[in-house]
Amino acid sequence: MKAAIVGLPLSGKTTLFSAVTGHLSDPAGLGQVQRAVAKVPDTRLDALARIFSPKKYTQATVEFIDVPGLDLADARGRDELRRHLPDIRQSELLVTVLRAFENPDAPAYRNRVDPKADLRELHDEFLLADLETLTGRIDRMEKSIRKPTGTHDQEKHEVDVLKACVEALEASKPVSSVVHKAEDRAVVGGYGLLTLKPMLAVYNVPAQRAAEADPPPPEYTVAAVGVCADVERDIAQLEPADRPAFLADLGVKEPARDRLIRRCYEALGLISFLTASEKEVRAWTIRRGETAVEAAGEIHSDIARGFIRAETVAFDDLMAGGDMKAAKAAGKVRQEGKTYVVQDGDIVHFRFNV
Repeated sequence: MKAAIVGLPLSGKTTLFSAVTGHLSDPAGLGQVQRAVAKVPDTRLDALARIFSPKKYTQATVEFIDVPGLDLADARGRDELRRHLPDIRQSELLVTVLRAFENPDAPAYRNRVDPKADLRELHDEFLLADLETLTGRIDRMEKSIRKPTGTHDQEKHEVDVLKACVEALEASKPVSSVVHKAEDRAVVGGYGLLTLKPMLAVYNVPAQRAAEADPPPPEYTVAAVGVCADVERDIAQLEPADRPAFLADLGVKEPARDRLIRRCYEALGLISFLTASEKEVRAWTIRRGETAVEAAGEIHSDIARGFIRAETVAFDDLMAGGDMKAAKAAGKVRQEGKTYVVQDGDIVHFRFNV
């Protein structure tokens, strides 16, 4: 999974990136896209580690990219956005950081602290970028389909879908508002359209608001999170043993980074299944609705190819028994076939033969 962190200048975007990933930006890379991987917090792994005492403990990961602040006030800033588009298009999710704090030492973009206006400005620029991509593609394809070929019908369908997308964009609507069918998503999927990607709004709030509940998602977005990026950076720099007391002083139960990563998973329809043994306890990321054989393929293609069955137990059922032996005795370990839809928190052992 890859998420692009985007935002206007001085929104706190890079501070959030550092807090979430632990990556300190290199001044030599100023103006360039930064990349880092964050481990996905999952207390279920800790519980499994206490049962199995594994030699190895492996969390799921999310790759984040930090896109330089998008100064859209002039043509130069828009050119910079175009330069970074290939990196943004490769992401699956847009994490949009919106400034919701005052700081006289760091004047706000356009001298305003207005998260909704900032989001609207970013969204409009994403609409324009997608419009440029699709109009150029339509022009080229319309010239091509004038000549009879074996792929004429397929190309005509693609043009029709792209024109529907352009019509939506020109009406200030995202591509996601008109592309619903799987076959249509397949047509536009290769373009990396920004307004087809889910967008998560991150309100960067002052420290005194760090304990507030998450706000409702604003227009254009699928979810919203309230975060104080400066506080999150401080938490990330603390020793693990010192974090609970710091969080208690703030009146919060967990770092906002944990909540943010969960929201990223939810926005993309992702879940985790688990594997557990004395060798390794590990979380694996799949899309909600994937079957047992598809989940097996996430581990190794040979396991999917030689799939026999999936020995499965729900996490809560294992915890209720205390160990795998008790779960089996209670009849909680199931033998599932290829078409079983894996659930979040399932602990799975695949039987296969190749």
